[in-house]
Amino acid sequence: MAGEELGDTSAAMGPRLRAAREHHGATLAGISRATGISPSTLSRIETGRRKPTLEVVLKLAKEYGVSLDVLAGTAPVPAAAPRTSAPLSFGDDKAVLPLTRYVGGLHAHKHVLPVVEDLPARPRQVSHEGYEWLCVLYGRLWLALGSQDLVLTAGDVAEFDTRTPHGMANTGLGGPVEYLILFGPQANACGRGPHRPLARSPVTRSPCDRSRRRAAQGGNHGNQPPVAEKRPTVPGAGSA
Repeated sequence: MAGEELGDTSAAMGPRLRAAREHHGATLAGISRATGISPSTLSRIETGRRKPTLEVVLKLAKEYGVSLDVLAGTAPVPAAAPRTSAPLSFGDDKAVLPLTRYVGGLHAHKHVLPVVEDLPARPRQVSHEGYEWLCVLYGRLWLALGSQDLVLTAGDVAEFDTRTPHGMANTGLGGPVEYLILFGPQANACGRGPHRPLARSPVTRSPCDRSRRRAAQGGNHGNQPPVAEKRPTVPGAGSA
């Protein structure tokens, strides 16, 4: 049933994106110039022939000035009733549950990566304007940030400038991965103001028990990424 709901949400997203574009009074060519997404890709997404990735949906939602809830088709609920959001399904096989209603400023999502049998050589990386904070709730998350490969487990936290190429994947060990993401523009990210410049490729992790991580690491089999044992140095730290 959950898979059918995700499929229905994805199928309905294309027409909603087209309606949002037309309401915005924009052409495919104009949106392509504004977002960097090719007109052919936009057309395939709008006609349901291609699933959009999360990065594409975020770009389009920001350009059209609409929320993820609108694109997901989640109707507003009365104030007295609990608010629910429909999970979104993307072309990279992840499920995403929006936790905030509006796109402007900071917004949050819960991500679920299913179990994989064949690990990629490396997670697919993207880069875009913004700043991101993530916290792993369950499982083992492979975070490829620039040239670094980190394995984050439950309770681990990372934050980074999203202009640095980044990608996430399930390590394929033990089950699905669940994690929270808080994303926002540079000036507002994670409570930082414009007076505090952001380094271009920092990663910070919460303290973890070394013995637990060594036991979880075992050997590096196949494409399994190494577990980070040190906290990477932030470029330019202390040089303000």
